[in-house]
Amino acid sequence: MIVTEKKPLEEIIESLKHDQRVFILGCQGCPEGADTGGPQELESLKIQLEEKGKKISDTALVDFLCNKILVGMRLDRKAKAVLGSDAVLVVSCGIGVQATGAMIPRPVIPALNTLSMGGVQGLWPSAERCGECGNCMLETTGGICPVTTCEKSLLNGPCGGSSEGKCEIHSEKDCGWYLIYERLKTLERTQNLMKIQPLRNYRKMDFPMERRHTVYWALEEEEKAQPNGIKE
Repeated sequence: MIVTEKKPLEEIIESLKHDQRVFILGCQGCPEGADTGGPQELESLKIQLEEKGKKISDTALVDFLCNKILVGMRLDRKAKAVLGSDAVLVVSCGIGVQATGAMIPRPVIPALNTLSMGGVQGLWPSAERCGECGNCMLETTGGICPVTTCEKSLLNGPCGGSSEGKCEIHSEKDCGWYLIYERLKTLERTQNLMKIQPLRNYRKMDFPMERRHTVYWALEEEEKAQPNGIKE
C-alpha cells in the first residue's frame, strides 16, 4: 500500500490557475485506505473547486490508477469530458498521476502528496515510479517525475552530460528531462520550465506522527501481537 496526504486546497488552486474546466480522476485503491480518496473525497473536491470558480467537466474513479490498462479503458468512456477539460486533477499517489499523464493529452495535476513508510510497497509493475517525496511537483513537469526518471534526480533541468536526448550515465536511456520537455511541448506548457524548484526537504518524506494512528499502523500492531497470522 502507498500512503498519501491531501495537498492544501490553496496549492491545488494555484496549480490550476491557468485551467478553467477540470476533470477529477480518483483512485479507489490506496487513497481510500489512507482516507484521502474515494467517492466522498471526489465530491468534496468538486464542491470546493466549484466554489473557487472552476467548472468540473466530470469525475471518475478507477480501481488502481497505477495500472495504465485500467486508466486507458476507464477514461476512454469519458473521452469527451477529458478532452473537453483544460486539466485533469488526479487523486492518487505519484504513480497514478504519472500513469494518467502517459495515457491522456492533457495536463495532470496531483491532488495528493505521497509519503514514505520505508521499505517497498506493492505496485503495478509498469514504468512509472514514485520517490515518495512528500511534496509532489508533477503538475510542473507534465506528469513525469524528475526524481525517478532522471538518474541524478535533478529538479531544475538536465545535467551538462546529457546528449541528443540521452542520459549521461546510461547512454541508451532517454534523459528524464528530455522526456519532460517533450511532454510539456506537447501540452503547450513549456513555460513551466521557468519555475525554479526549491531543494528537496527530506523531512517531508518521513511518515508523520499523526498518521501513525491509522488502520495501517493498527494492522502492524496486530501483526506484532499475533505473529503467526490468523487465529481462531
